[in-house]
Amino acid sequence: MVVGILFFAASLTPSLMPRTYLVQGVVSGCCAALGYGVGVLMRWFWFYLELPLPRARTRKIAQIATIAICVATAAIFLWKTTEWQNSIRKLMGLDPVQSAEPFELAAVALVVFGLLVLLARLFSLTYLVLSGTFERFLPRRVSNVIGALLAVGLFWSIAEGLLFRTALRIADTSFQQLDAMIDDHLAMPADSDKTGSAASLVAWSNLGRQGRRFISSGPTGAEIGKFFQENTPDPIRVYVGLNSADTVEERARLALAELKRDGAFERSILIVIVPTGTGWVDPAAVDTVEYLHKGDVASVALQYSYLSSWLSLLVEPAYGAEAGHALFREVYRYWITLPRDRRPKLYLHGLSLGAMNSELSADLFDIVADPFQGALWSGPPFQSRTWKSVTANRNPGSPAWLPRFRDGSVIRFTNQHNALSIPSATWGPIRIVYLQYASDPVTFFDFHSLYREPDWMKTPRGPDVSPDLRWFPLVTIVQLLLDMALATTSPIGYGHVYAPEHYIDAWIAVTDPQGLRPNDVTRLKTFFANKFRSGAEPSTGG
Repeated sequence: MVVGILFFAASLTPSLMPRTYLVQGVVSGCCAALGYGVGVLMRWFWFYLELPLPRARTRKIAQIATIAICVATAAIFLWKTTEWQNSIRKLMGLDPVQSAEPFELAAVALVVFGLLVLLARLFSLTYLVLSGTFERFLPRRVSNVIGALLAVGLFWSIAEGLLFRTALRIADTSFQQLDAMIDDHLAMPADSDKTGSAASLVAWSNLGRQGRRFISSGPTGAEIGKFFQENTPDPIRVYVGLNSADTVEERARLALAELKRDGAFERSILIVIVPTGTGWVDPAAVDTVEYLHKGDVASVALQYSYLSSWLSLLVEPAYGAEAGHALFREVYRYWITLPRDRRPKLYLHGLSLGAMNSELSADLFDIVADPFQGALWSGPPFQSRTWKSVTANRNPGSPAWLPRFRDGSVIRFTNQHNALSIPSATWGPIRIVYLQYASDPVTFFDFHSLYREPDWMKTPRGPDVSPDLRWFPLVTIVQLLLDMALATTSPIGYGHVYAPEHYIDAWIAVTDPQGLRPNDVTRLKTFFANKFRSGAEPSTGG
């Protein structure tokens, strides 16, 4: 109980995302149960080593004193919870909370703790029954091993075979039905040049919910032209849904054919996008680059799932990379056949799971003779191979949340504060930018935080990370796991929700738009900040 209470107290300290009392209660209950389990294991190990115990009177006094100290510590930490939560909220521009609801929080934590301990007791009882049964005709230690293996197998089969698969089937059906829904306010495009129109190679009904949103939501040439007071073309957007063809290769070929039909290779910019798990493409990312290049942009995306990103990563991790690679391969093979002085500049983009799969879409050895021009990857998940390698091999002295890599000629990082202008650094033929916030748990979750402090926690910290955040073994990883589940609930410009004004800085560095005045960039940032923060456009998805 002492270790459980200490884990409970440690869990009340801030992590990356602000939490309600309900979420904090779940975190604290899980941590308390984890600490309780550690305490039980320590006690078992003490007895296993046959170490001496203090006298009964001494032990009782020590227990009372220790528990009193631990309870007092937990009470103090509960009292401090409001201040700690406000330390995160202040950095994210949120109104402070008057109270963290400590009594409600403690009640939720107690329920979660009780359920987890009950589950552990049930497992222990199952093990004892099974090992006891085998002990009638087998040696005791052999019976214990067999009982433990059977208990683990039984609980795993129930959890994986019954609970997980049932939940997955329900989620799969729900997401599939949601993907098939056609919003009443989204009409099939009348313009024959639009994907999903009557003349399109891709049927409107087969685009999927997110594909229809992507095609319908973009700015028109008239809107862009009104902003710049000049005539500008309509941006070209191509999207191919899961139901548009049977295989990923067929969908990729269909996307290329639609790009050709729409005249995408006559534009100055062509962006190959890998969407998130649900097929969502962040409008803040695409709208901004279309304005920056005054509509002279074509973009294409290929849906590979209708599950949310974390589910897609869990049950079909290879699908996104396969789809991204198939689309890039088809587009790239055609693109390199075009005259270099008349073809569009080719760029890659992805957010979250899309960023990770976009990284995997192009093989360096396939493109080194004729490379694409650059990439913008935002909120890359912590498993992203290139991101992980570059961060681990960053220049000494640069923080993990804003690394500098070699001479900055190929890869640069940025966040809320534009860090892309590096003195004495010159861009090479390929420009890759990672847009990431220090408060994004999807990017900065780390399995090693189970037993060591992650580099991004060390001084100096990111501008949106609480100075009160502390690392605790075992506890911190539970906090970060829950943070990942809440990553898209943060305000725009923090956590896993990327702001249009930060996309503007990143796209300018990657694509180098010509003819833009500093005043145009300032006006664009104000325009998009007002547009997305007013709720006129969705800011999260996938």
